[in-house]
Amino acid sequence: MTAQEPTSSTTTSDQRVIKKYPNRRLYDTATSTYITLSEVKQLVMERENIVVKDAKTGDDLTRSIFLQIILEEEAGGAPMFTEAMLANIIRFYGHTMQGHMGSFIEKNVQIFTDFQAKMAEQGGVDAWAKMMQMPNPLMPAAYAEQMQKMQEQLQKQTEQMMGMFGIKR
Repeated sequence: MTAQEPTSSTTTSDQRVIKKYPNRRLYDTATSTYITLSEVKQLVMERENIVVKDAKTGDDLTRSIFLQIILEEEAGGAPMFTEAMLANIIRFYGHTMQGHMGSFIEKNVQIFTDFQAKMAEQGGVDAWAKMMQMPNPLMPAAYAEQMQKMQEQLQKQTEQMMGMFGIKR
């Protein structure tokens, strides 16, 4: 295989196709080059809408590539997920509430993302980092209030979800 390949991809105008070959190489059809997993991560960070397809079968491998990126990030020294959290996520597989748990996590991450974007819009890129370094009494009142509301909403949703399982706090 050469570094260049004909771009006969199924790219739609808003989707970037990455092909995965049996030798584990990733080929970006938009740039006609092979890329690394860290470059796929960078595309995700840049909010590129990508899909990873098996070059031979055409199967969608996007989720497995994203999970591989998360695994590498988690192993990289500053994990986002605790062992307890991962164990709890594992426990939901096969459970009747499995579909609801994914939706629950997705909605709450979206709330957090929207809040982060709003802060960046209001105070620049570093506003979030600066605010998190401030002691609570010095935190701007509007942000502190929004953070409190967000935390209360997440807690309420979590308690409702746990209540559905008969789990009380």
